[in-house]
Order: sequence, then structure tokens, then C-alpha cells
Amino acid sequence: MTKRCFQLLCLMAMALFVVSYAAAHCEIPCRIYDDQMRINMIAEHITTIEKSMKQIVELGDKKPTDYNQVARWVMNKEHHANELQHIVTQYFMTQRIKLDTEKYTEKLTGLHKLLVYSMKCKQTTDLAHVATLRSVLKEFQGLYFGHSHK
Repeated sequence: MTKRCFQLLCLMAMALFVVSYAAAHCEIPCRIYDDQMRINMIAEHITTIEKSMKQIVELGDKKPTDYNQVARWVMNKEHHANELQHIVTQYFMTQRIKLDTEKYTEKLTGLHKLLVYSMKCKQTTDLAHVATLRSVLKEFQGLYFGHSHK
């Protein structure tokens, strides 16, 4: 019994090490960053949120309403808004925007707006929130890369 408990503890310790290492990879100073890819991912999430909103409205207008498909599009919209929020917080706010960064307050303000408007996209099907997300992303991109960056 003691040998079995020891084996189980060793297995659990190894699993804990692997899980903690895998989760920490993005926050160790590996210097492997692709900022433009993250911006492109956010833009893709915004487009997917927009498509989801349009599908929800379209399906909601059909008689009889296909509630299963509506629910799937709502879940899709939520998922992509969450992914957008994850990139903003875990990638940009946690790792890329340093405390001594030029235009620190403006960059954080832009990122916060992305978080707020992605939350608003979760709450409604108002396409104006999508337009605001795109506008704020463009502003943040200009601040982050410099206005001459395309």
C-alpha cells in the first residue's frame, strides 16, 4: 500500500509540474512574440462576433424559430468574445504593455475599451458594438505600432 501511495504521489507531482510548466510558458521571458498576429486574431474574432450576431438576428426572425441554431450562434459569439478578452488581458496587458511604455495610459485605455465592448457584444446583437471594436482596435494598433504601421 505504501509503495502504491508513493507511486501515486510521484505521478501527481509530475502531472503538476507539466501543467504548471505548460501554463507558464507564455509568461516566461522567451522573447517569442508575434504582436501583429495577435492583432489579426482579435480582428478575426470581431468578424466572427459580427457574423454570429447577424445569424442570431436572421434565425430569430424565421418562423418557426430554430432555437438550437440560435443557441449555437450565441455560444459562438460568447466564445469569440472571450477569446478576444483573453488576448487583450493575457497577451497585451500582462506581457506586452510594460509599466514604462510610451503612451502607457492611452494603450491601457484602448485595451480596456476592447474589453468593455467585447462584453457589450456578449450582451446584445447590436452591430454598433462591433463597429466600435474595429475602431478601437485600429486606434490601439496605431498607438502600439506607431501611426505609420499598416
